[in-house]
Amino acid sequence: MNLALHDPQRGYYARRIQSVGGRGDFTTAPMLSDLPGRAIARWADLALRETSCRDLIEVGPGEGLLTASVLKHLPLLRRLRTRMHLVETSTPLADRQKNLLGNRVHHHTDLKSALALCKGRAVIFSNELVDAFPVRRFESTSNGWREIHVDLSPNSTATENLQPIHQPPSSSLWKIDFPTGQRIEIHHAYQQWLTKWMPDWHAGKILTIDYGNTADQLFHRRPHGTLRAYLLQQRLDGSAIYQNIGRQDLTSDVNFTDLIQWSQPWTSTHHLQSLSAFLTNHAKPDSEIDRAMCDESGAGSAFQVLEQSR
Repeated sequence: MNLALHDPQRGYYARRIQSVGGRGDFTTAPMLSDLPGRAIARWADLALRETSCRDLIEVGPGEGLLTASVLKHLPLLRRLRTRMHLVETSTPLADRQKNLLGNRVHHHTDLKSALALCKGRAVIFSNELVDAFPVRRFESTSNGWREIHVDLSPNSTATENLQPIHQPPSSSLWKIDFPTGQRIEIHHAYQQWLTKWMPDWHAGKILTIDYGNTADQLFHRRPHGTLRAYLLQQRLDGSAIYQNIGRQDLTSDVNFTDLIQWSQPWTSTHHLQSLSAFLTNHAKPDSEIDRAMCDESGAGSAFQVLEQSR
C-alpha cells in the first residue's frame, strides 16, 4: 500500500493524482460545501485564542480548498495575526496549493519542519489524512490472529497468504472478540508517524477528521474489513484493490480508539464527536448539501472528529 500510494516514481499520490473531485477518483467534503471550512475556522479561532498560539497547520491539505475556506472565514484580526502552514508530500497537489494560495501560506513537506518554524507551538488540523496512511491487515483464525501478506508475480498478479504476526499496538487485536474469518486493518504507519513529530509539539490543539469509528463499532457487519480502492469515483473491493497499482486510491476506515491511545503520551485531553455534532456546534448549515453533510444517517455519523490538547 505504501508503494502503491507513495512510491516517488509510480505512487498514486506522488505522481498519478492530478485532481480531486469530479475530475478525479474521489471527492472530499470541502469540495462540496464551505460548511467544513466555516466550522474549522470557528474551532481554530477559539483554539488559537485559548492556547496563545499564532501558527495554524493543515496536514494533507489536498488541493488547498479547505485551507482557503478556513482563511476566508477566520475573523479578520485573527487572520492577520495567524501564520498558516501546509504540510504536503504530494508534488502535484503541492503545486495546486501554491497556485491557489500563493504566498499566503508556508509550505512544508513534513510536520517536524513546520513545528520547528513554530517553535513547537501550533494548532493543527487534518481532514481525511489518516485514511491515506498504509495499513497492516489481519485475519482471525482458529489459531489466533494472522497477518495478511501479499505476493506479487512479475505481471503484478497478487496472491494473499497468512503469516504469524509481529503484533502492532492496537485495540482491535485485544479489545473485541471477533469471529473466525474476520479481517481488520490497523494504521500502524500512522502510529509510527505520530511518534516522529509529537515530541516536537509543545503546546496547542489538534483536530483530526476522518471516516471511521471506535474499536467496538468499526468492523460491525464488515467481515472483510474496510480496505477498498477508488478509481474514477467507483468503489472497488476484494481482489480489485490489488489491480491498477499506482493508478487508484487505496483507503481504510480509521480506528479512533487507537488514535486516542497512541497519542496519550503527549496529549492531555481528548473529545470525540460525530462530524454532524462538530459542524452544527460550530457553523450553521445553509444549504441542502450542508444539511445532508450533517445527516446522522449518512456522512454526519460516518465521519468522526477528534479534538486533542497538548
